[in-house]
Amino acid sequence: MDFNRIFRNNEQWVAEKLQANPDYFKELSKGQSPEILYIGCSDSRVTAEDLMGVQPGEVFIHRNIANMVISVDLNVMSVINYAVRHLKVNHIVVCGHYECGGVKASLLAEDLGILNPWLRNIRDVYRLHMEELVGITDEHKRFDRLVELNVQEQCINLIKTAAVQQANKERGLTVHGWVFDIRTGKLIDLNIDFQTILADIMKIYRLI
Repeated sequence: MDFNRIFRNNEQWVAEKLQANPDYFKELSKGQSPEILYIGCSDSRVTAEDLMGVQPGEVFIHRNIANMVISVDLNVMSVINYAVRHLKVNHIVVCGHYECGGVKASLLAEDLGILNPWLRNIRDVYRLHMEELVGITDEHKRFDRLVELNVQEQCINLIKTAAVQQANKERGLTVHGWVFDIRTGKLIDLNIDFQTILADIMKIYRLI
């Protein structure tokens, strides 16, 4: 890796921004008010800004292995609380992607060390939807479907949180589930029925 190239690229990027708007960085330094919290995968092939075509300041971004929302993960929970309660985002997107290494690793019957407790959460998704998944005979299609179901379950995990419930009640915050098709470059909206799921799980998970 040529790190000097990275800094040359940065200089070129700065010059392009200043040419278009001499006050660009002055304005950028004043603060942020993004509309969207994006929770995606850490995969190096999946960059949130590029696939959405957004600029700095437009989206608050958190990435981890397989775009998980785990209640005992202080990192993701802190991001959610800060984005929802302080930045006042109105949308949260969970975006998975086909050919996800984390989802694929969860299907392996082997000891992966420190990854075991993390991947167990994806295996739980498989267990919840086992009847549907075992009915898919094509292994590749089953893998893709698990990616989609994992996004759906992470959206549900978001809806279980007090911050999301309160923001939905106060200002209509909405949760979205997407998949990035790494084979075509297209974003797919899974059309998660947020309001129906919210009404259903509030019977058990109501916190406000």
